Amino acid sequence: MSYRLGVDVGGTFTDLILVNGQTGDVHSAKVPSTPSDPSIGVLNGIGRICQNAGIDPNEITHVMHGTTVATNTILTHTGARVGLVTTKGYRQVLQIARSFVPGGLGGWVIYNKPPPLAPLSLTIEADERIGARGEVVTKLNRAKLTKDLKALRKKGIESLTVSLINSFANPAHEQEIAAIAAEVLPDIPVSLSSVIVPEMQEYERTATTVANAYVAPKVAKYVRNLQRELKKEMKRVQLRVLRSDGGLASAKAAEDYPVNMLMSGPAGGVSGAMWTGKQAGYKNILTFDMGGTSTDVALIQDGQAQLRRETSVHEVVVRASSIDVRTVGAGGGSIAYVPEITGALRVGPQSAGADPGPAAYDKGGDEPTVTDANVVLGFLPSGEVRLGGDMVIRRDLAEAAVGKVAKALKLSVKEAAAGIIDIVNENMYGALRLVSVEKGYDPRDFALMGFGGAGPLHANALGKLSQAWPVIIPGSPGVLCAVGDATTSVRDEFARTFIRGFSETNAREVAKILNQLINSAARSLDRDGIARNEQKHTFQADVRYRGQGFLLTVDFSLDELEKQGLDVIGRQFDEVHTQLFTFALQEEKEIVNLRAVAQGKPAAVRATSLDKGGSDPSAALLGEHLMFVDGKDRKARLYDRSRLLAGNVVRGPAVILQMDTTTVILPDHVGRVDEFGNIVITPE
Repeated sequence: MSYRLGVDVGGTFTDLILVNGQTGDVHSAKVPSTPSDPSIGVLNGIGRICQNAGIDPNEITHVMHGTTVATNTILTHTGARVGLVTTKGYRQVLQIARSFVPGGLGGWVIYNKPPPLAPLSLTIEADERIGARGEVVTKLNRAKLTKDLKALRKKGIESLTVSLINSFANPAHEQEIAAIAAEVLPDIPVSLSSVIVPEMQEYERTATTVANAYVAPKVAKYVRNLQRELKKEMKRVQLRVLRSDGGLASAKAAEDYPVNMLMSGPAGGVSGAMWTGKQAGYKNILTFDMGGTSTDVALIQDGQAQLRRETSVHEVVVRASSIDVRTVGAGGGSIAYVPEITGALRVGPQSAGADPGPAAYDKGGDEPTVTDANVVLGFLPSGEVRLGGDMVIRRDLAEAAVGKVAKALKLSVKEAAAGIIDIVNENMYGALRLVSVEKGYDPRDFALMGFGGAGPLHANALGKLSQAWPVIIPGSPGVLCAVGDATTSVRDEFARTFIRGFSETNAREVAKILNQLINSAARSLDRDGIARNEQKHTFQADVRYRGQGFLLTVDFSLDELEKQGLDVIGRQFDEVHTQLFTFALQEEKEIVNLRAVAQGKPAAVRATSLDKGGSDPSAALLGEHLMFVDGKDRKARLYDRSRLLAGNVVRGPAVILQMDTTTVILPDHVGRVDEFGNIVITPE
């Protein structure tokens, strides 16, 4: 018997799901995260889930892991000391950057430009030059470069980036510098821009490669340590890490290209939502993943997540494919406060995290959090709920914490708690608009899937704000990110810059390049043991109007390209441009980059089917308690989700309890349990 294990490490909890490779049966577990060393929480969770399933850890053959190590390294500014090698004359490439300032019209007045991840003091110039078409204009001055690299070594660099102008057209000089660095800096990892992102635009390419070098040592250390510890318990295990684009990478690829893992954690939730939606028959979904520290939202159309060619973490933007996830600092642990200057209630982005956590957790925290507000309102009942299976909720401590806000606002404790929930809901609704309305999609055309430890508490309210119906609560919403890790597949992509107007090239020339790229991507999957007949190949082009700097990515197949020519690319470009900007032009279109993606088959996981029952859910009824909603106390029924049957209808106000989360159904709404155990909420 062999098992696959999906693991997602969040800021507050580590979620795990165990899949039987033969039957598709699943087991789940949730344990507290260990921020000081995430691998400890992972190993604790493996022990817990193996005990629950009654199996020997040696039966686990694959571990699929969603991690935030790379993300947190950038957020906490704890990455490596990075040295940078540029072409002579381009030393300030990161300082010049792009002329974009976030915020409104006056944003430039208060904007503090963040320092580059590779400082100017650690940047050297290579006396060399490659032409735009790949010809060698000036040979590399090896003697000067060797001298400058030795000077960088004395300054204590921990990682090295090489990003030369036009290296995407000819990587020879970057490869030559890497060979010299291996002699001068033998223990320093080297990131080459021609390997990390072989595309035009030197600033984006340099920033991406520097980010890769910045997080590489910490990610490599984490992956190696985790792999070593896993091998002690599971002799045959293979570790794979979730990429930002929702695919899996080998442990070696995660060490070498950690810039592709910056959105690894959020991508797992979206992958899990796609799998759940496919089983239940929903293709268009807004995902709403609320954890202890932050909330991630994304859009799924026709069963596929929307991808973007840029990944953003705080103020660091890199060119790497990722699921279009938007994150706000709003989670169950987000701290509410009232600044003395304004006297207006604020929630987040500061978080109580896992240690000490919300006051209601009784682990030493005393700041008012969103979780504490939910406890005060009765959305999260005290005593009856044991988070992660063993954490008791303390209402008295929650009331004491929220009381600080109530006193500052001169409101009752319940009114203050309601204000906290209203503000955090509006913050999350704003994020939903970024992936829907801002992209030309109407939220009313989508279902809303709420998951994460806190998502089901707020999903019904977010459905009211966005009018996205139905609201779907999966069977195991607290561990859906781990489900995504376990159900996704190995993925890799290769790209090449190919700047040609449509009138300057043809479908045959484009197809020739794409075939070269897909062969490289397929060989990458071959090394992971994935047979060619199990690989799926897709193709993309980055296109713009000639003279324009803004690119849009379109997807197509080689068959479509062969039958329809370049029109299949141009037509889709016009459609996407019209959706985003309401118009299309008759100008000449230009291809900038071509990309080929190879993806293996996802793991077979059997969707659990519930026993059928009638509409009456009384067999799952636990009792009643008070819920403060719409400015007054209402009697709400408490249900045990494990005892609900397919066909049961739960009318609000109601609270449904389970091991990994709590679901709230508001007054005048009804939740129906479908055959897969999803709770489908609609206005009554």
